[in-house]
Amino acid sequence: MIALVVVAVFFVGLWFSGERVEAGWLRFYSGAVMLAGFVLAGYDRWLWRWKPLQRLRIVPPDLHGTWKGTLASAWINPATGQGIPPKTAYLVVRQRALSVTVTMLTDESRSNSTLGRVSRIDGSCRLDYLYLNRPDLRVEHRSRMHHGSTVLDAAGTPAERLHGRYWTDRDSKGELSFAERRPAYADDFTAAEELFSSANTP
Repeated sequence: MIALVVVAVFFVGLWFSGERVEAGWLRFYSGAVMLAGFVLAGYDRWLWRWKPLQRLRIVPPDLHGTWKGTLASAWINPATGQGIPPKTAYLVVRQRALSVTVTMLTDESRSNSTLGRVSRIDGSCRLDYLYLNRPDLRVEHRSRMHHGSTVLDAAGTPAERLHGRYWTDRDSKGELSFAERRPAYADDFTAAEELFSSANTP
């Protein structure tokens, strides 16, 4: 599709400028554009993960896969003065060179990113995303649906750990830490638990 658009623009430009349009040009020009399109698509899906390319600062760090870690809320119950114990959380990062989507799974809710990016800032790798959290029906009486944002710093090359904070429109916040990763993508909390079970430990 990209090749057709580029070729059409090229030949329309020649026609308006009064240049002679040679049909033979079409074969070579469209072929070059298609090849460039295939290379770009291959880079976006796979090539950027190649270890030699990962050393380049212009290539986004590879964070794809399912991460296991903890979610620690800073919320304090005003009635008891007690906080909430940290929860096990799984972060599913589906990533290409030019895009990223993030899903966080706990035993009570699911968060899906609405906007995200992976970047290198001052030599550090970072994952930023906005999300919509949808709690399970059984906990909606105490945890309503909400929006939030997350900033995670990646450590190691390749990335071995993610650590950062989240904020919500309920005026709550907390910390997230992830230190285990599997290359597969989990669809839900149960599938994520199975990925990290002893039978699946590398």
